[in-house]
Amino acid sequence: MTASPRALMPDYLRLFALFGIVVVNVQYIAFSALGSFADPGGETAPDAITLWLVNGLALLKTYGLFSFMFGVGLGFLMRSAARRGLPFGLLYRNRMIGLLILGGAHGCLFFPGDILTIYAVTGSILYLFRDWPVRRLVRVGAALLVAQALIAPPLLLAAPETPPDIVAMERAILTEGGFLEAVLFRSIGFAFIMPSFLIIQGISALGWFCLGLAAVKCGMIDDALHPLWRRARHWCLGPGVLLGLAGAAIWQWGPPVPGGVLTVVAAPVATLGYLGLIAAVSRPPGPIMAQALAAGGSSLSIYLGQSIILSTIFSGYGLGLWSAVDRLTAVFIALAVTVGLIGSLLMWRAYFAVGPFEWLLRRITYARPGT
Repeated sequence: MTASPRALMPDYLRLFALFGIVVVNVQYIAFSALGSFADPGGETAPDAITLWLVNGLALLKTYGLFSFMFGVGLGFLMRSAARRGLPFGLLYRNRMIGLLILGGAHGCLFFPGDILTIYAVTGSILYLFRDWPVRRLVRVGAALLVAQALIAPPLLLAAPETPPDIVAMERAILTEGGFLEAVLFRSIGFAFIMPSFLIIQGISALGWFCLGLAAVKCGMIDDALHPLWRRARHWCLGPGVLLGLAGAAIWQWGPPVPGGVLTVVAAPVATLGYLGLIAAVSRPPGPIMAQALAAGGSSLSIYLGQSIILSTIFSGYGLGLWSAVDRLTAVFIALAVTVGLIGSLLMWRAYFAVGPFEWLLRRITYARPGT
């Protein structure tokens, strides 16, 4: 019997999301992360334009892509456990513990905007939905995305302005402080923002988890030519991108409150459009793209590597570039770091089956009590 061909869409999706999420995260690694959501910043015209494009095209959208892939990962883990006769409940519990450990370390040491902790918490809820039929998963997932669009804007816009002395402390630590000082500051920030992020981002994450799991159960993730991907591309891509850019423009140059609300509301629409677009380009790759897709399979190592390297580049204990470059330059640095990580993972995987952090997570996932 001939084995079924490997589905390419997950590989393209991971690679697309990795480049998208880093251009968002670098805005909070290379510059102050303490500004109000109602004031996106941008001291110069080029900075403002860069922020407009990042917020309009990537903010919340690539986060949705990552969350969708998490749900897909649950479906794949269920398949693997069933095929190998392994206890899925134990494997999934261990995986959430592993993500919680990695996320906590990542948030405290390198980037307080960590998403792995949110995934570990909300992913534990997803376990309760694992046997749901596709139709229920889609309905609940869509309802959660709508709920997030209603809940997130008022919570974000109501966030109090950060006191000037805290902003001054952030600048002093991240431009002149050592690694331990930066870790202490990030740990406090991580502990402070995580509860609200679990509500603001956790709701949408769980919604995308449901949709990703549904895509595995109905076979859509294995079929890039499925008509629903074409519909998502035709009906959501254009409107989602246009609404996102319009919302980001209003947020940047007009009344910030309606602009921020429109940016949040447009994000799920654009994400669905991106999924349709990724399905359209998920074709057998050439040699170079095949190598990039293979390295992109180590998405956890690349995601964590982005934060480790970028926080070192921009912090005072590293190259000290925090707020010393413009935002477009920071974006190019982030993209270059991601390309470098992909190249490094290619060399790594010439000798090892998976990336270093994937190896660690697998060790935790497949660990058994008493071993």
